[in-house]
Amino acid sequence: MQLQTAPGTFALQSRVYYEDTDAGGVVFYVNYLKFMERARTEFLRDLGFKQSQLAKENCLFVVHSANARYHAPARLDDLLLITATVSAIKRASLVFKQQVICQTTQQLLCAGEFIVACVHADTFKPRAIPKTLVDAFEAYDRRSSAGERA
Repeated sequence: MQLQTAPGTFALQSRVYYEDTDAGGVVFYVNYLKFMERARTEFLRDLGFKQSQLAKENCLFVVHSANARYHAPARLDDLLLITATVSAIKRASLVFKQQVICQTTQQLLCAGEFIVACVHADTFKPRAIPKTLVDAFEAYDRRSSAGERA
């Protein structure tokens, strides 16, 4: 499959380490989910929001649902590009579309979609996503779209 990126896409580089692989020498399937979690976390950090600070403000993001499709294996020492794009923003949830790509070959290894809910840290009940975060995602998307056209 071909690499597909969209405006507003955040990308994180990561290397495949021995600890990421299974007995067959390829990345263990659940580790793709970990790579994608890291990309979502770094996306927030890039926007100026640390998970630890959000938690202190009684705001957590929890995965409500995850869907992953595996296309090809990653191997030890591969350099990966993990993308995260917010495809929908709702009052109390975000939908992320994500990809894990082998940077050397540009081959799509895994694609996923995640619904991430915003909850109160003390009760785990849904809460509105902070407006500052919604504004930051929207501004990132606009900047990225303008850069694509330039």
